[in-house]
Amino acid sequence: MQIIPLSEGSFTIDKTKVFVPFDTEKEELNSRPIGSLLVEIQPFVIITSKDIILIDTGLGYNLPNGNMQLYHNLEKAGINPSQITKVLLSHLHKDHAGGITVKNQNGERFIAFPYATYYVQQREFEYATGAGSASYIPEDFLLLEEFSKVDWLQNDKGTIDNYIHYELTGAHSKFHQVFWIEEEEEIIFFGGDDAPQLQQMKSRFIAKYDYNGKKCMELRQQWWEKGRNENWNFLFYHDINSPSFKQ
Repeated sequence: MQIIPLSEGSFTIDKTKVFVPFDTEKEELNSRPIGSLLVEIQPFVIITSKDIILIDTGLGYNLPNGNMQLYHNLEKAGINPSQITKVLLSHLHKDHAGGITVKNQNGERFIAFPYATYYVQQREFEYATGAGSASYIPEDFLLLEEFSKVDWLQNDKGTIDNYIHYELTGAHSKFHQVFWIEEEEEIIFFGGDDAPQLQQMKSRFIAKYDYNGKKCMELRQQWWEKGRNENWNFLFYHDINSPSFKQ
């Protein structure tokens, strides 16, 4: 399997929940408001023997020329956006779900990957379009409700096409889910925001911004140990230096 990180850049985020671009070569983190977190925004493409899989969809920003940044990143990697066959979504926070749809210059929205099947946790969608929080922008993903190629995942765990496994964790967000992709004895693990950075895997870190920070910490420890024994390739959505890592 081939792993392609699709970095959208580095950002800081504070209690306002606004993602502010950050130049790691010119800026210092202490110049930002107290409590700011420095993160990468980094969807992934996984090329398997039968699919081109997009995992989470980034912020959905457009470049100055009006082209969607995610499209641009895919094309730089030699992938036409129409070639994406599956879109796996860990959760629907705005930095993971912004590229589910694309907005044209007239402000009209369209499904960004109309030839792909989207795999969405049904309870996450219902929560995000209901009570939700400032971390969700429903207009980014409301079109999924009308899109025919959505597989609404309703179980706590399951398997997609006999080689992609998902599990609901309810750790970072109330209905967050994680994925394993297994092919020819290779295992790729995507923990979304339950396991967003390499450093967090190595320490007993409890984050206040998680729905259940203690559960996140415990899951990271379990995954780190199991991943070491089974030679997983970890994908880290918010890690600036280590988008993927094998122990």
